[in-house]
Amino acid sequence: MPPPQADTQGKHRALMRYYRLHAGIYDLTRWSFLRGREALVRRVAAGYTPTRILEVGCGTGKNLGHLGRLFPQAQLWGLDLSAAMLGVAGKKLAGLAHRLTLVQAAYDRPVAEEPFFDLVVFSYALSMFNPGWEEALKAAGQDLAPGGAMAVVDFYDSNSPIFKHWMALNHVRLDGHLLPGLKSHFPHHEATIRPAYVGLWSYFLFIGRAPLPQPDLFIDLVGAGFKPALFFIGRPVAAAWRVRPAPHHYTIILQLSNL
Repeated sequence: MPPPQADTQGKHRALMRYYRLHAGIYDLTRWSFLRGREALVRRVAAGYTPTRILEVGCGTGKNLGHLGRLFPQAQLWGLDLSAAMLGVAGKKLAGLAHRLTLVQAAYDRPVAEEPFFDLVVFSYALSMFNPGWEEALKAAGQDLAPGGAMAVVDFYDSNSPIFKHWMALNHVRLDGHLLPGLKSHFPHHEATIRPAYVGLWSYFLFIGRAPLPQPDLFIDLVGAGFKPALFFIGRPVAAAWRVRPAPHHYTIILQLSNL
């Protein structure tokens, strides 16, 4: 059995060969098959105004072009494993070159050195990261700035073994594994599963939010008009409560100071 790294590199080479053949016809052949891409972008636009956008598996740049038109002030980054697909994207998005960065790489680590992007998009990419989808989710969590959005549209599942086998031949894993992983990484989210082609398969839309930092809330009882009601060694003291929100409870710390 080859080591995991060799297996991953072999999958990467297979994908690059696959897209070298498909890059020139990709947009002509996928428009009726990859459902929900426009709907995902509309959902993002309804709730967010990102200024730093990363699309992982950006392919020919269809989504980046749409995002660039919706958010004219945003800086755009597109990452893809395939140089052939990025070549198509570079030509298609030439008008956005002044605010566009294209990177050829696998997404097995963060793009930025610290949380930077306020929107990370995956459009029919994660289902092709086999192995590697879990590492991609971790990297996205590290790339997202606090409060940033993780937006995903992808295949969900199918009841047809024949269709699943055919998709596997095209490097797509189709067994419902992605949505539970996304929900685990991004507890604050909205998700929708939709059928395609009379239920031959289903796809999902997912938008999750990176957590915001939780500032301490300081309540000064004396400053709010309460009279000191506590005494320490015969002397009155001021009481204040520091309330620290946590996911499922509040931590309350009583602070005392001499008057």
